Amino acid sequence: VCLDDATIKFEIWDTAGQERYHSLAPMYYRGAQAAIVVYDITNQESFQKAKNWVKELQRQASPNIVMALAGNKADVANKRTVEYEEANAYAEDNALLFMETSAKTSMNVNDIFMAIAKKLPIGPAHGEPTGTVDMNQPQQQQKGSCCK
Repeated sequence: VCLDDATIKFEIWDTAGQERYHSLAPMYYRGAQAAIVVYDITNQESFQKAKNWVKELQRQASPNIVMALAGNKADVANKRTVEYEEANAYAEDNALLFMETSAKTSMNVNDIFMAIAKKLPIGPAHGEPTGTVDMNQPQQQQKGSCCK
């Protein structure tokens, strides 16, 4: 993702929440700067499992990790079992970014990555953050910038 003169590179590890990957999960999120926990809005059990993943990340991941909760399958909202308000309240209570998305239609997929990128510290990967990216600032076009 290109923001002003900073390029944010996302390395994506998808375990699909499968139990067989649970023991390997710390390897995936150790050192991670961001995590997206995804649940299916048509499946209450997947929302409960997502809450467990959030708890685990809160316990074991970096204390500064940017976490987002994504309610997927928004394209079939007429089949929902997890209400938007319920998930949004949970996200607010746990300081998570929250969006409903659709992998099928791409609804909010780019937006959730942009929201995460805006919250990530910029600077040395293992050092102190030097600032944050503010997407509300007007972009200045510069020669050689990554976003022309």
